[in-house]
Amino acid sequence: MIFTIGFIPIVLAVSMQSLYKELKLSLVLGFYMLLITAWQFDIGVLFLGKVLSKETILVLFKFLRGGTTFSIPVVYYIAFSIIKGQPTLLAGRKWLDKLSNVLLNQKVLYFLIFWSTVIYFINWTSLGTKDLYVAHKNGENAIFLFPEYGPLIWLYILHMGSFLLFLILIFLMTKRMVNQNMKRFLARFSLYSLLLYIFGFLNFSPETGGISSSIGVIIFSTLIVMEFIKLGANIKANYYELMERQMKLDYTGNLAGSLIHEVKNANQIIKGFSQMLNASAGMDEKDKVYLNMIEKSSEHLDDLVDNYKTYLKSSSTTFKKENLESIIRESLAFSQVILTEHHIEVELKNCYHSLDAYVNKANLKQVFINLIKNSIEAIPEDRKDKRIAIQIEVDQEMIMIHFKDTGTGIGQEQWESVFNPFLSLKSEGMGLGLPYVKKIVIEHLGNIRIVESSTEGTHFQIEIPQNGILNMD
Repeated sequence: MIFTIGFIPIVLAVSMQSLYKELKLSLVLGFYMLLITAWQFDIGVLFLGKVLSKETILVLFKFLRGGTTFSIPVVYYIAFSIIKGQPTLLAGRKWLDKLSNVLLNQKVLYFLIFWSTVIYFINWTSLGTKDLYVAHKNGENAIFLFPEYGPLIWLYILHMGSFLLFLILIFLMTKRMVNQNMKRFLARFSLYSLLLYIFGFLNFSPETGGISSSIGVIIFSTLIVMEFIKLGANIKANYYELMERQMKLDYTGNLAGSLIHEVKNANQIIKGFSQMLNASAGMDEKDKVYLNMIEKSSEHLDDLVDNYKTYLKSSSTTFKKENLESIIRESLAFSQVILTEHHIEVELKNCYHSLDAYVNKANLKQVFINLIKNSIEAIPEDRKDKRIAIQIEVDQEMIMIHFKDTGTGIGQEQWESVFNPFLSLKSEGMGLGLPYVKKIVIEHLGNIRIVESSTEGTHFQIEIPQNGILNMD
């Protein structure tokens, strides 16, 4: 029965890997469950007194003890990779931030691997495990052996005991995570692992035999697989939603390109026939004026089509993981001279410890520079409160950037049209600033809109998905 229960984690791990093989987490979690299988088998061999010699059982027991010993660096790696891989973390209490920076790094991971190896090899000596003795007999066919520990067994107990404290710390660190899917998974993973190790510690008593570890393995395996399936399903749902939006954008771009091509062809025909008519005899002055107007309109349409083609192609599709706050600060630094010249104050409010997203840095930087420039031009020189306020918040998978100025505002009837190309509210403008901003934001699978605008100022809201063209890792 104990060996049968031991197969449960590894069978479930193989199933997880086949269902969600694109998630790297499934591979690491599968390895962790393999170690749990070894842990359970480590208990099971102690019941083989009627089948194997005591010496053989002792060797198997020492070998399989690696399941519990090396599960510590594996769990650490799972927590480390999830927390450090988060695009955004809430700024928590100072002691928790400092502790997180000290504990969650590669040096600690390497130390845990080294230390676990030391503990494992101590276990092979008489300092860790001396011998086995018969704890009790269950009838004629079952003898339960129990290890006789050496003087350094306290190092193994300390090793496992400190890990319980580490699991509690992981649970506290999840409070800083914004991504609800990963937050829920890691919090429950740490709680279930804590429960598993509590049941495991009961195995230090001969009276509990293999019962307590078996119960812990069944509970942990069942619950963690359920949580992982939920996590994988949510990640895939988000992925397909983003991909659907990307395909719609690609289709719209291709459709616009085809339409521009057809308009240009039709315009060439109009220009050709108008030139033929202009060269023909029998046209009075009035007809020639009309024809001249047609030719000028045709030339204007040609220029407009060329501008649209340039506008549609003016983007890069390279996305990398970048720190969003750094991009905003670089944009502000680039605009500092003109901000100082117009005596405009800028307030940037960000309450997140880290704020990473998959973006095109150059294009997104130009978005913020355009918005800053527009706000500067919208704020009257005689206004007492000359200010631009930028506030960042995270809602589920989306980063929300609130951009507020104290300018003259935009009429509500123009809240949508200001994002249309070649439609400017300024007499000297070309009308490409805000349309370019919207185009770049949409290419990031996000959106920009005016939330509120009056004579006291305008509030733009930019939404950008943290994962952009989603990274499935």
